Amino acid sequence: MGRLRTIARRSFLIGSVAVAGGVAFGVWQLRRPLENPLRPDEGATLNPFVIVDGAGVTVIAPRAEMGQGIHTTLAALVAEELDVDMEGLRVLHGPPARAYYNSALLRGELRYHPEGLSGWRQVMADTLGAGGKLLRLQVTGGSTSTLDGFVRMRMAGATAREALKEAAARAHGVARDRLGTDGGHVVLPDGTRIPYGALAEAAAGVAPPEVALRPASDWRLLGQSQPRIDAVAKSTGTAEYAIDVRLPGMKFATVRMCPHPGGGMAGVDASAAEAMPGVAQIVDLDTGIAVVARTTWEAMQAAEAVEIEWTEGPGPATTEDAFAEIAAAFDARRNARPRNDGDVDAALRDTDGLSVEYRAPFLHHTTLEPMGAAALYDPDEPHLTLWSGNQAPVMHREKAAEAVGLSEDQVTLHTPMMGGGFGRRAEFDFTVLAARVARAVPGTPVQVTWSREEDMRHGFYRPGAIARMRGAVADGRVTAFEARVAAPSVTRQSSRRFAGFAPPGPDRGHLEGMADQPYAFAAARVEGYLAETVLPVGFWRAVGNSFNSFFHECFVDELAQAAGADPLAFRLDHLDDASCRDVLEAVAEMSDWTGRTPEGVGRGVAMTRSFGTPVAQVVEVADEDGAVRITRAWVACDIGRALDPRIVAQQMEGGLIQGLSAAAFEEITFEGGRTVQGNFPDYRPMRLPQAPRVAVRVLESGRHMGGAGEPATPPAMPALANAVFDLTGRRLRELPLSRHVAFAG
Repeated sequence: MGRLRTIARRSFLIGSVAVAGGVAFGVWQLRRPLENPLRPDEGATLNPFVIVDGAGVTVIAPRAEMGQGIHTTLAALVAEELDVDMEGLRVLHGPPARAYYNSALLRGELRYHPEGLSGWRQVMADTLGAGGKLLRLQVTGGSTSTLDGFVRMRMAGATAREALKEAAARAHGVARDRLGTDGGHVVLPDGTRIPYGALAEAAAGVAPPEVALRPASDWRLLGQSQPRIDAVAKSTGTAEYAIDVRLPGMKFATVRMCPHPGGGMAGVDASAAEAMPGVAQIVDLDTGIAVVARTTWEAMQAAEAVEIEWTEGPGPATTEDAFAEIAAAFDARRNARPRNDGDVDAALRDTDGLSVEYRAPFLHHTTLEPMGAAALYDPDEPHLTLWSGNQAPVMHREKAAEAVGLSEDQVTLHTPMMGGGFGRRAEFDFTVLAARVARAVPGTPVQVTWSREEDMRHGFYRPGAIARMRGAVADGRVTAFEARVAAPSVTRQSSRRFAGFAPPGPDRGHLEGMADQPYAFAAARVEGYLAETVLPVGFWRAVGNSFNSFFHECFVDELAQAAGADPLAFRLDHLDDASCRDVLEAVAEMSDWTGRTPEGVGRGVAMTRSFGTPVAQVVEVADEDGAVRITRAWVACDIGRALDPRIVAQQMEGGLIQGLSAAAFEEITFEGGRTVQGNFPDYRPMRLPQAPRVAVRVLESGRHMGGAGEPATPPAMPALANAVFDLTGRRLRELPLSRHVAFAG
């Protein structure tokens, strides 16, 4: 494969969105064709997503592969229409370019219905989706990758197929509709098979023809589990991540930054470090330093030897202070009230209702591959080249360019596979620091790798949160449900970092997983309160759903207990949504749910609809010499349409495990104005022997198309807490649960 650099001046219509009405510049811009950013050294680019050469077909994936299997699914979408086999198909991440904008990211609830919308709903969905083009939102997140690619990647494959057929038709004097395709060949009426590679150059000159996508009844690949595109490379150790990049003459570096959020450096003495073997240079980063050395180990050893006088920041000194900031938000102005059905106050006035408080901690992403990037600053052009595993290439390139005083056209960004993301790699700090270090050693490639301690103590944490819940039941029904949730705003903080301003108005993400659950309560009110803090918070797997599901589904269990009802049947009694009922009934069948457990065993249930996908889970725990052992878990989801059932099941299992780990063990705490945890001995994720046996059932109602990467994480937390209650009789309203019970190792 050749370089994927800027820009072949050939327009292509895939991904453009027509918006009804209007003559304003913005509407014209939305209707413009998107430029094809690909310029391979060999072969032909038939559109921004497909390159054909003598060696076969390369699919350019618009979304990042970080373990979720998206490159396999995106490749299958193209292969289905292009009539090529998955074996031998190559997949590369696309360069930063408007052509790869995420059309599903801004659609809100409409994004989960890629087909079947009509009238104003279709116009609204197209308008919101096209906003991603204007904002250049080339982003992997929000469990939107499959939905974004579902039509576009198939259309790319179909258009490329028809362009290849048209090239063959012109060369052989045959009408295109008389030609077929099979296994990477155009098939002439007499059976002659012409490989795509032989037609690629001619096909590149064909105007994109009108095409119709194949119906699901004709699919060969989609709906079937495919071998993972990345499986062989990962299994053999040949997969390349940013941390693996090696270039001639490369130096290695690490960073050491102020441990106090908002703080800096008052003094630096690097003399001892400069005298250490292998050290090439100490770089001043204003609020920290970088050490460039012969090896990463030498750089890390020298970084620890630098004597730095840190200045404290304005943030909370302790964990208690951080939660005091959050609690204070309840006394400030309400940010949002997205649900206000019936008269909650009247329903609570004359009853002995429940009134409880829940708390969820700050969490870190703990990606297996720590933060870092490789970079080369060429002072002669000048030009900056970056290798950075990231979830937002356009933004990372923009911020890196700003940091070193270049234009975006002077920066080339490569996005390799990443060893985990979970929202952390949407942040651009590690890419910018690598760019700055590279500028300090011009002409020398440098691999910048953060230590685990720097990574963990300088994350953008899932915010801590507090929920104050009130409710009442009568005759087995919920007569009142009130939730007031306070937490720092991920949306506002991240928007300030990414765009320089915070969006006004209600913060929708703050209450996701609470205000949008489809329970039919007689009276319900949900309110959000935003806490201001200098503690860095950011996107974490499932974002607001990750704490709101814990609050919501544990409180629903408490209401079921107050009603004297089975918690699973109680949920079914309050649900009208067919998909939510389906997954609850499925998980009840899978787990042989009876509502009764033997002595020494506990079971908990939870259901959360997030990212368009309802997921129900039952978690089983057992007493093991006074400790809690998580023994089994059952997961049922309705993803609407599973393009690759095995990958969906893998995401459900992985999301469950991450949720259980967070619920049982994980928390970030603060002391002396800095993060306490620095590595896995003190930030303890679930270990392999602690993981339960897991069974997953993937339902396909066809009512919608939901996400897969995040929806299994939220219900895992309340399902475990509810199971612990069933086992011990203790209602634990604070995570992690290991603060209150011991888990078997």
